[in-house]
Amino acid sequence: MKKWRIRRCDESAASQIAEEMKIPRSVAALLAARGMTNEFRKPSGVSFSDPFLLPDMEKAAERITSALDGFQKIAVYGDYDADGVTATAMLYSYLESCGGNVIYYIPEREGEGYGLNMGAVDTLHEQGVDLIVTVDNGISSVDEIAYANSLGIDTVVTDHHHPREVLPPACAVVDACRADSGAPYHAFAGVGVAFKLIQALEGPDGDLESLLENYGDLIAIGTIGDIVPLTGENRALVSTGLSYLPRTDRPGLRALLEQTGLENRELSAGQVAFILVPRINAAGRMESPDQAVRLLISESQEEAAFLAGKISEDNNYRRDVENEILEKVEECFRREPALLYDRVLVVDGEDWHHGVIGIVAARIVDRFGKPCIVISRSKNEARGSGRSVEGFSLFDAVYSCRDLLTRFGGHPMAAGLSLPPGQIGEFRARINAFAAGLGQPMPAPVLSIDCLLTPRELSLEITQAMRYLEPFGTGNPEPVFGLKGVTITDITPVGGGKHLRVSVSGDSRTVRCMRFRTTLEEFSYRCGDRVDLAVTLQEREYAGRTLLSIVIRDMKLSGMDMDGVILGRSLYDQFRRGEPLSSKEAARMKPKREEFASIYRALRGENGYSGTPELLLPRIPGSAPGMEKLLTALDVFAERGLIRLERDADTYRVKLIPQNGKINLKDSEIIRSLELFEKAGEQDGMAAEDL
Repeated sequence: MKKWRIRRCDESAASQIAEEMKIPRSVAALLAARGMTNEFRKPSGVSFSDPFLLPDMEKAAERITSALDGFQKIAVYGDYDADGVTATAMLYSYLESCGGNVIYYIPEREGEGYGLNMGAVDTLHEQGVDLIVTVDNGISSVDEIAYANSLGIDTVVTDHHHPREVLPPACAVVDACRADSGAPYHAFAGVGVAFKLIQALEGPDGDLESLLENYGDLIAIGTIGDIVPLTGENRALVSTGLSYLPRTDRPGLRALLEQTGLENRELSAGQVAFILVPRINAAGRMESPDQAVRLLISESQEEAAFLAGKISEDNNYRRDVENEILEKVEECFRREPALLYDRVLVVDGEDWHHGVIGIVAARIVDRFGKPCIVISRSKNEARGSGRSVEGFSLFDAVYSCRDLLTRFGGHPMAAGLSLPPGQIGEFRARINAFAAGLGQPMPAPVLSIDCLLTPRELSLEITQAMRYLEPFGTGNPEPVFGLKGVTITDITPVGGGKHLRVSVSGDSRTVRCMRFRTTLEEFSYRCGDRVDLAVTLQEREYAGRTLLSIVIRDMKLSGMDMDGVILGRSLYDQFRRGEPLSSKEAARMKPKREEFASIYRALRGENGYSGTPELLLPRIPGSAPGMEKLLTALDVFAERGLIRLERDADTYRVKLIPQNGKINLKDSEIIRSLELFEKAGEQDGMAAEDL
């Protein structure tokens, strides 16, 4: 469940923008709500900052130039994700074009992990490497770079991650996040920092336009893939790169575009993010990242076609493994439903593929709205990857458990860790104790709605005007529009039953929307329901025509108090975790006799129920109780044998059990527990009065 936040806009400013830019009023309102100005139009003739404003850039350029002049052996040391792979391919290609004696090295995800490692340094030393240039890593490799120094290998670090207290002892440490950076922009991806290095190597007389033409395609893919803000120079780099990508002269990228049906088409950042980036990442997740680099630097059309096919196969395999692990995670929740009441969801399984557990964690967060860490355990080691929600620092939470961990790292929204398998239970308890110790409710995921529309206002004119805002990404997300108070008129499974086409009507118009990755069984709504939709608008080609595609991102019943639903579920989870309640909280949780009766009548009228519990609330006759009382009542009914209650992830399945005679709900252990909390609170209150 997400909390919807509708952006506010200055109506007069929106009217002025619409008139000046000749765009639909809805898009002008969006611009005004986001506080955007004309700088968010597609950049033309953008000036890029001086690369030498980045710390140590002059030292880096001098050391690399010296290596090129002396034909010393240079190793570009990258990373296995799309950012690291594109940065490696770009810098390797550039140094090779300069006549350099250059190789590249990317550590394997399995066995080596992220960043420099001692074994890799030994390997490069055996190959006679004189200089290591890192891309997208190195800022934390203090010991490894000291070891390289002891072997006579120099290192130049280019990175975009936040430095620790001690910088590595390299010849140069180029990182825009250093406190002493004089650069006006610091949100680059690793490939962006590597491009600034190439700018510096070219010198003041370098042809920037030519460099962008040569490397813009790689910069766009890497920057989009690393989910950095698409603002400032990143926005300019990605916009420029997207313009070059459809006519790239790299055989590997051309083959990949053909494989995905994107050849000779204008590309959006979204298409790159959801089609190209996962395939490049799949090589590092499922096989070896080396094949992704070879794809990007290949000059053979035959080799490029083979590698593009292989990477696409890896991506299909990745999807299968991801879905398989997701099913196993959901089975864990079915087997141990108490796990779902935790503030931070921690779930583990045996030998789950390390390359996809982070993706699975992200899907669990999206489904349940709670931070999640998915752990794969083997006999001697357990490795986990987690994702969070805005407002809860997963890194801080993991850091609080550092004495249990052998390795850890990350940032507020994502973290990785390793620990002994026997410590998983203690880790789950400790990280949830940290969350409880913050003394405030866990933040709920927020969905920002840019502006409200009626079905009659939806048109291709909006999507065409939205091009002013592209490219979309972090810091400049794809616009989300709200359709309030529409009525569902038809629900049709499509795509072999994997997706739904949902027709809604309002404002004297009916429109068709798509709800992806949702089956009819998983869809709790029904025809006639009055709902609010959060949608994105896209253009699609069909039979030579351009059509408007309306995609449902989230939905809820019209008029539903989502804040109340979220708080009610939070209170219910607190009770189910066995944590103490105040007298007032216990009273909020305990249904009254008439509320029990109305909830049971609703279940009997529905002949049971299957769906998310919040959608049962409006089907309860009379004044509907809060979410906390509904969930408590269902548990009491199940405890007393009135219903059979099954929970499959966030879906509740209720079957009525025929009864002979009356059932006394006051005998429920759940009710007794709540009454004890009520009495304890009352006694505390009387004791306070006596004082």
